[in-house]
Amino acid sequence: MYNLKGKTAIITGSGRRKGIGEAIALKLASEGCNVVITDIGVTKGTQFSKQHIGTTDEMEAIIADVKKLGANAIALACDIRYEDQVSNLMQTAKDAFGSIDILVNNAGVGFIMEPFTEFKEASWDAVLDVNLKGAFLCSKHAAMQMIEQGKGGSIINIASQAAKSGFPFAAAYTASKHGMIGLTRSNAVELGTHKIRVNAVCPNHITTGLGHWQNQFFSDKLGLKYDEYLQTIVDKNPLGRTGLVEDIAKAVAFLASDQADYITGEAMNVSGGEEYH
Repeated sequence: MYNLKGKTAIITGSGRRKGIGEAIALKLASEGCNVVITDIGVTKGTQFSKQHIGTTDEMEAIIADVKKLGANAIALACDIRYEDQVSNLMQTAKDAFGSIDILVNNAGVGFIMEPFTEFKEASWDAVLDVNLKGAFLCSKHAAMQMIEQGKGGSIINIASQAAKSGFPFAAAYTASKHGMIGLTRSNAVELGTHKIRVNAVCPNHITTGLGHWQNQFFSDKLGLKYDEYLQTIVDKNPLGRTGLVEDIAKAVAFLASDQADYITGEAMNVSGGEEYH
């Protein structure tokens, strides 16, 4: 449908079961892409515990599901906060499949939330280093490879409703996602001459593993029961439901395809009408 057969896609933060990254990987694989699953792989201190990261075992399980769709796939551990690891990720992907055609910057930290006046410097750094610096480094090195190949490419940044609206306890997350839109627009302007399109997708709330943690966090802060909090999300949505990981995956497949070959610099809302600016 999208003419993606034989293209190679790298999806960061795709090592968690039932996450947005996994859904994107499965969708692109179903469209014929070679898929590179990548995540941090191992726990690193209290900020990157097993509850919130994609482990090596999870990545391998996702690879098995991708291969059931008939796609070629590899799993690579990468801490995208470090340029040498990002460079190695891109080189390994290129060596495995011959090119890099699609990058999806999906990795993100949305589980560090604190009142603004109590927000710790280490917490701020952890969120910005993954959400924004990581997207910068991956985009830089993917773009270098795409330019060398000389046939263009597509970079898709998974931003958030928080890229356009503010949320309590999420100063770092909101700032990082607003910054991601700035990165998207700047890169679209600069890389367009190389036929590299750069866009962002802005989901509203989706109950992944991370989303479940956020549901618990905000329901506690608002003094609501878990189900009551979920109902408040549904009630304010024009389409009357929360988002699904498949909603985001379909948007990514479209933006990666030739059907979107005159779309760049956009921050597409995929929110059921909840976010419309």
